[in-house]
Amino acid sequence: MSEDHSLASEPNKAWYQTRIVLFIGGSIGVAILLVLVSMALYVSSGAAQLDLSRPGYQSVQNKVDPSDKFKSFPASGTVNEATIDQFQKLYQDQVNKVTATDAFNPDVLSNQALGIDAPGADQ
Repeated sequence: MSEDHSLASEPNKAWYQTRIVLFIGGSIGVAILLVLVSMALYVSSGAAQLDLSRPGYQSVQNKVDPSDKFKSFPASGTVNEATIDQFQKLYQDQVNKVTATDAFNPDVLSNQALGIDAPGADQ
């Protein structure tokens, strides 16, 4: 009876080894497919054109203006009337910029409207 058990387990062992190989191969195939899809979306969405860390854009990197004109609110400190007023002012400035644009205007997504145009970079 033990001979029947050992003979029956041999095909199962081969099947399990085949399943592991198929699982690993399938996982690698799915990973490659997902990378290809994400790279296609990266290129087709235009995000690749904005990525200045790419080697093709090294000549443009020195033209980028590093000055940041955005006034942020400090993350630490005391909370009193003055800091609340300062936060409300900074917040209201940003709200005014957002609500001042016409949402149905096609130019609302232009570089100038989004504030991502660099006047010195084109020169």
